[in-house]
Amino acid sequence: MGKGDKDSASFERTWNSTTSSGYCSQEESDPELELFYTAKTSILPRRSPAKTQDEKPEKQPPTLSQKETEQTIRDYNSKIKSNLFMSMNKDGSYTGFIKVQLKLIRPVSVPAAKKPSCNHDRKGSARSQQVKRRTSFYLPKDASKHLHLSSRTPASEVIHALLRKFTVLDNPRKFALFQRTEKDGQVSMRKLADDEEPLKLRLFSGPCEKILSFILKENETGEVNWDAFSMPELQNFLRILQREEEEHMRQIIQRYARCRQQMQEALASRTPG
Repeated sequence: MGKGDKDSASFERTWNSTTSSGYCSQEESDPELELFYTAKTSILPRRSPAKTQDEKPEKQPPTLSQKETEQTIRDYNSKIKSNLFMSMNKDGSYTGFIKVQLKLIRPVSVPAAKKPSCNHDRKGSARSQQVKRRTSFYLPKDASKHLHLSSRTPASEVIHALLRKFTVLDNPRKFALFQRTEKDGQVSMRKLADDEEPLKLRLFSGPCEKILSFILKENETGEVNWDAFSMPELQNFLRILQREEEEHMRQIIQRYARCRQQMQEALASRTPG
């Protein structure tokens, strides 16, 4: 894979998880093929905050000499309140940590857990082993990971490492790493190019997550291509939509009922004339 090969090993040694699980099981659409689990979330796209601006161009990190880089790293480490320090290497590169938030709207596919085989169904078990099982579920909202990487690690390898940690089977090209920045109350989002190096952006922006943070999102921003999903997945989505529709209807009925009751109470409290 080129220069990124030397850095990939560091991913496996220093993962720090801040996620929590909370999945509620769904009925098996096809027990021979797939299982589905969903967290409490919507499959419809969320509206972005009003102040957020997408794809705002950003200045690239400046090119520094080794002495300037060492001084910048010392300044960076002096501002950290944890042990997630950066360190300089002899070859001029440096290593450190970045935190990546996962904000995924759609479910991801992971290998399904193996069920214990039954003695009375050996033929069925043998057939199941020939079928590649997978599970589709929504990741917990605002799940995040700390990654230990090199200043030469590109954004594309960061995406691969995240998917490996969560054992996601989906094509990495379906995802993109975004840079979120905030200045003077204005929030902007920018998709990183595959060859951009996130740790350099982290170093030159400082350790403050409010100023700069990294987010993994779906790569495409247009309409969902439902033809790309299997029949069991589509059936599962329809069940989710039905539950959401019923919940929205219940909330609307309750809201109008409260308004009607308040109006009736106001009318009853007033004397005629």
